[in-house]
Amino acid sequence: MGRGLYVLPNADLGAHFGLVTACKRVPHGVVCLLSALRFHEMTTQAPFEVWMAVDRSARQPEAPELPLRIVRFSGEALAQGIEIHEVEGGEIRVYAASKTVADCFKYRNKIGVDVAVEAMRDFLRLRKGTVDELWRYAGVCRVQSVMRPYLEALA
Repeated sequence: MGRGLYVLPNADLGAHFGLVTACKRVPHGVVCLLSALRFHEMTTQAPFEVWMAVDRSARQPEAPELPLRIVRFSGEALAQGIEIHEVEGGEIRVYAASKTVADCFKYRNKIGVDVAVEAMRDFLRLRKGTVDELWRYAGVCRVQSVMRPYLEALA
């Protein structure tokens, strides 16, 4: 598949194989934003790139065979809310559903306000977590004042 990545010729590659590959190529990164929304099944978006969060001082990952979209996080916004999942024979690091919604509001200029509102609506409708978790991560990402009107309207 790429340098240091091996797959059996007759292996059944599932929907999350791209995430597993990205996590192998960027071991210090975390799946975030649109890719995390897709993993948690909270969006209708189908990103053609794998969105990865890395530290703001980390060097730019090189993976020419894999379309990556790198987003720089720092401090608590990078460290909080990471979940580790075993899928398709590999391990992926992805942000929790509530942290992902807060991140969508933080990066609303990159992905769009409509995607962030859709993520919040699906988070509440599918009961992926509690409003308290969502509010805690909004504080970590410093977007409580931005999220408050949307949360009041949807809850």
